[in-house]
Amino acid sequence: MTMRTDVRHFLCRIEGGIATIALDRPERKNPLTFDSYAELRDWFRDLVYADDVKAVVFASNGGNFSSGGDVHDIIGPLTRMSMKELLAFTRMTGDLVKAIVNCGKPVIAAVDGICVGAGAIIAMASDLRIGTPEAKTAFLFTRVGLAGCDMGACAILPRIIGQGRAAELLYTGRVMTAEEAERWGFFNRLVPGDALAEAAQEMAARIAAGPNFGNMMTKTMLAQEWSMSIDQAIEAEAQAQAICMQTQDFVRAYEAFVAKEKPVFAGD
Repeated sequence: MTMRTDVRHFLCRIEGGIATIALDRPERKNPLTFDSYAELRDWFRDLVYADDVKAVVFASNGGNFSSGGDVHDIIGPLTRMSMKELLAFTRMTGDLVKAIVNCGKPVIAAVDGICVGAGAIIAMASDLRIGTPEAKTAFLFTRVGLAGCDMGACAILPRIIGQGRAAELLYTGRVMTAEEAERWGFFNRLVPGDALAEAAQEMAARIAAGPNFGNMMTKTMLAQEWSMSIDQAIEAEAQAQAICMQTQDFVRAYEAFVAKEKPVFAGD
């Protein structure tokens, strides 16, 4: 299957096995709408079956990543919805996170400027995060009268930055500075704003040049082993690695080593 780029509610291009996507309302710091939530969810679900995409960069646009749910297009209507409608919405937003986690492709968030609310969640759900010194990340749900437990934040964020730090951010809704985010492990590294796009593409290209079936298996096990015991995880990894040993990329790596060459992986 070839991944589609004819999306309506966000930007998307695919070049060299790398899909680069971004929200496209830079004049409002790229808020999410009902439509962009749903289209992103469906796009990441389809990504599981795409052979032409090896890695994804979720980019910033106009100096900002995302300001989260649009105040006028989402938050206002939510105040007038029934409980059934509200639950349908919160399940839909959670489905976006599940789709990112289960898409089978490494996802790199390139975070500049504002990255708050659901925008911070998207960055959190990505596999890797590169930030700029101007990046301001906030899980600000309590600041709009809600709980900090949104879209998997209470499960995923503590695993990235630790329970105490996550609790502080989720209770207070305060901004996590770029320096804190790097020091705490939320950002893999910081780069200047004018170098962000190139750094994200370079990281994606390096991953995309690797054994893509192996990358898919790595992403799968990173997600599935959260709920496993150590014994279960070791057995699951034994099975996963045995499967990877049947791939041609494993043979290519061996043959390249013997020939003292760099392996060229093909994803099969």
